[in-house]
Amino acid sequence: MLSTRHQIFMEVASNLSFSKAGEVLFISQPAISKHMKALEAHYKTTLFERNGNSILLTKGGLVLFNWLKEAKKIQNQLEYELSTLMDELKAKGQLKLGASTTVALYFIPKILSAFHQKFPDIKISLLNRNTDTITKALIEKDIDIGIVEGKKKNSSILYQPFLTDEVVAVCSAKSPIAKKKVLTIQDMLQYPIVLREQGSGTLTALKYQLEKNSVKLSDLKVNVRLAGTEALKNFLIEDTCLGFLPKGSIVKELRDGLLVAIKIEKFQIIRDFFFIQHHGSENNELNKAFIRFCKNEV
Repeated sequence: MLSTRHQIFMEVASNLSFSKAGEVLFISQPAISKHMKALEAHYKTTLFERNGNSILLTKGGLVLFNWLKEAKKIQNQLEYELSTLMDELKAKGQLKLGASTTVALYFIPKILSAFHQKFPDIKISLLNRNTDTITKALIEKDIDIGIVEGKKKNSSILYQPFLTDEVVAVCSAKSPIAKKKVLTIQDMLQYPIVLREQGSGTLTALKYQLEKNSVKLSDLKVNVRLAGTEALKNFLIEDTCLGFLPKGSIVKELRDGLLVAIKIEKFQIIRDFFFIQHHGSENNELNKAFIRFCKNEV
């Protein structure tokens, strides 16, 4: 078991803030400072350095933080495997998950609820960001499992297929584009378009399909860029631009007539979602159990 001081250190290191760590742990800043000084005395090295009103990890602090992340993973795996020896349903452990926006908002909540009901003693946290940010969080070992759109070349990451979704062109029912129903790719280039931010899996999938048709993102009349599926969806409902959204995110809006799907001839965006883990962690029993559960629920 990690000591109390080590757990406090991890919270301070994660937030790079004594005050934020204190809020999370319900401990006063003087108490946190006392624990950190005791750790520095134990390891005979400085763990933090001040930079104005903020703090940074020293080289020694970074070494300790990285090793404690590994120790925490071992502790979680040990707790899970011991707790399931007699009864799998009494499993204990902790899962730090990360998912790209589409999955986090529209696919995984129902699955997480079912998983929690079956394994109520497993603590779950979910980071909701775009694909690039989730990949970075996995590389930096801030999460155990990520769910992202598409594959990237990284030898340290293991990809496992999860599910498939389609990205569709949509506009507001009040947009003049809605009357067209079907566009050619050349037609599409004439209309104002709103896109997701850089790092978005939806944007990457759109860019890939455009390039297959010898069209660049820069060829589009991009008037607006928005971060997040919900922001883009709500903007499109009110505006007259054309946009691209995951089909799973607009089921209700299409049904209610707020948005209209526009078919673009010879242009279909199908994208795959993958579980991502560090190579070697695929043998972690809790990770395996969660991924197996997710695949059975889809």
